[in-house]
Amino acid sequence: MDIIFINDFRLEILVGIYEWERRVPQTVQFDLEIGIPAKEGPRTDKIGETIDYSRVVARIEETLREHHFLLLERLSEHVAQLILTEFGAPWVKVSVNKIAALRNVKRLGVSIERGTKS
Repeated sequence: MDIIFINDFRLEILVGIYEWERRVPQTVQFDLEIGIPAKEGPRTDKIGETIDYSRVVARIEETLREHHFLLLERLSEHVAQLILTEFGAPWVKVSVNKIAALRNVKRLGVSIERGTKS
């Protein structure tokens, strides 16, 4: 399987279970691995034969302006399902990290895989 990756994609969003986290945006870092639908990858230079990563980034930015999550696990699931359903990816790995959310911790987060990796 060919995989597109998007690393160190950062957004300032509201996420968290604590009251202050629902008022103060935090830096969240996404690392994405997205399986390309074609088993043998693109045969030409046509963008329609792959997944347009700029559209993926724009769509995630758009949806996270509309939706707020308490748990990183739920946020990760939302992003994974968006990529699988809207972009037709057969498999996706989504890692979401909060940057400096806890004292003495550089990053903390969750990583999930959904779909079938062949």
